[in-house]
Amino acid sequence: MASEPISLRTSQLSIDDGVARFCHQRPTARNALSAELHADYAEMLDRVQADRNVRALVITGSGGSFCAGGDLKAALARQQDTDPEANLADDMRTRIRNYHGWIERLHSLEMPVIAAVDGPAVGAGFSIALAADFILASSRAVFCMSFAKVGLVPDLGAFYFLPRAVGMPKAKELALTARRISAAEGQQLGFVHSVHAPEALDVEALSFAHRFTAGSREAMGLTKKLFNRSFETPYATLAELEGQAQGIAVTTRYHATAVAGFVNGTPAAYDWDRPNTR
Repeated sequence: MASEPISLRTSQLSIDDGVARFCHQRPTARNALSAELHADYAEMLDRVQADRNVRALVITGSGGSFCAGGDLKAALARQQDTDPEANLADDMRTRIRNYHGWIERLHSLEMPVIAAVDGPAVGAGFSIALAADFILASSRAVFCMSFAKVGLVPDLGAFYFLPRAVGMPKAKELALTARRISAAEGQQLGFVHSVHAPEALDVEALSFAHRFTAGSREAMGLTKKLFNRSFETPYATLAELEGQAQGIAVTTRYHATAVAGFVNGTPAAYDWDRPNTR
């Protein structure tokens, strides 16, 4: 059942049949990452995590842009208004620390997260897309680790997400050159799942998200959690975590129902190879 869209500060959240859709709504600024949008992400995550009926999340942008990165005009205004005795470096460290509160939650959200990227995903906007589990892009999508162009280092989790998506040598290249990457190249590099016509992207992303709703929220959440820790966790520790996770999954009603259906010859509720499983 669809809920009434919730208008936040500079975004909108809607929930329909188990899928949440979070849309950046500041197209005149190419959906730049303002303080208001940071706050919106935190509020959206609170709402989505609290709603046990939500099984997948789509994040996207309006007006032909995903997110053009940090709001440089607002950043300049802050610097001009800063007390001369204040420490700009300390202020930035505090801001980055606060931003990581919600980006880590987005990355760790215990359900599939799909970024539907139309137009630019630049700087921190690229980082947000990489925090998702899948990136579906329009043919006019453009990705860029643009930080070097303004003498900054990648942020909002890019140092974590980008090497895992494309490998360390390519991550260094993309960050140090700050070059633009097309949707087609993104698919070749492996971080773009699929490319669609701009007018079809939203429908395709929502359709893709709805295919996950027949699965177990618990099992998918646990699977994500372990994969997210796999690169920095020793094998023995992961094996122990695997056992703990399976111990949780085996006790769920979803698992019991699925096993009973298998024994009785009932088609599985969650079968990616069978079309129209929604």
